Amino acid sequence: MTIDVASLMRPDVATLDPYVPILPFEVLSAQLGRPPEDIVKLDANENPYGPSPGVREALSTMPHPHIYPDPESRHLRAALADFTGVPMDLLLAGCGADELIDLVMRLFVATGDVIVNCPPTFGMYSFDAAVNGARLLSVPRQADFSLDVEGGVQAIAAEPRAKLFYVTSPNNPDGGLLDADDLRRLLSLPVVVVLDEAYVEFAGLEHSRIGWVRDHENLVVLRTFSKWAGLAGLRVGYGAFPSRIIENLWKIKQPYNVSVAGQVAGLVSLRDRDYLWANVRRIMAERERLVAALEEIPYLRPYPSRANFVLCRVVRGHARTLRDALASRGILIRYYDTPGLTDHVRFSIGRPDEMDRWMAELRQL
Repeated sequence: MTIDVASLMRPDVATLDPYVPILPFEVLSAQLGRPPEDIVKLDANENPYGPSPGVREALSTMPHPHIYPDPESRHLRAALADFTGVPMDLLLAGCGADELIDLVMRLFVATGDVIVNCPPTFGMYSFDAAVNGARLLSVPRQADFSLDVEGGVQAIAAEPRAKLFYVTSPNNPDGGLLDADDLRRLLSLPVVVVLDEAYVEFAGLEHSRIGWVRDHENLVVLRTFSKWAGLAGLRVGYGAFPSRIIENLWKIKQPYNVSVAGQVAGLVSLRDRDYLWANVRRIMAERERLVAALEEIPYLRPYPSRANFVLCRVVRGHARTLRDALASRGILIRYYDTPGLTDHVRFSIGRPDEMDRWMAELRQL
């Protein structure tokens, strides 16, 4: 008997656009025909300094990698409570913040429910909404990429099945911060606000709203070790959740979602945070040097950023042409050709020597 397995699949998955991830060094090296050390990778907002030396040492001496990890990440969450000031019982660790973005949707969304998204922004929100069978309600950002708060208020008022409102601060790809008063306005709405703070360390922790979770039953704040701590490859994130939300998230998360290596790396990163903060300051200083230098490039218009990247509008020529020209020279950047981002490019902040090479190529093009 022949079975048409495709007919058994969810029909909405057949039309789902896959998320396009950024490739790692070993794949890029083969594609570009260049050794990894000759590639300047500025396309994925990764930390060019990597993890602390203590993390590398701890990973090489892990005593029990053959034993399943602690399903509750107890030691890591205790250290995070000290780091954030949020009680341990309101914190949940994840396989990157990406897992938690999806997990929150699984908790709240039934097929046909609505998730509010504010593009241009991180593509995982729309992707996970589709995976979870949600309807996506887009409230486009203003021309300067600031949040259209009134548009969000009106959209939710008109949509009774709205459940979640995803917003990023600093926003990706422009690096702008969400105003505290705007967040308060969103929290007055009958939805759960999911505030993604993946890049907040580069703006300063005084801009984090993670402590607000204790006072707002409809606020979730997500953070990650990928950017400031250089652990993108180990996938370690965490979130702060009100008690009514987190007690139900525990029921549906995968039992061993954060690996032994991830828990060790996160714990040691918090211990070594003075070393990592020094790298964050280097990146912030390089960001300011970069923005000043970009003012001299006549075909680019940079936007102010509080993250570890800078978005530019290409005012002469085309973004894809620029991306391809730099790639041929071993320098990788992100380009966009989507609504609200037509002819824009984004550059992650690298080490000074990488940025010098990048700027030299920009001046020649």
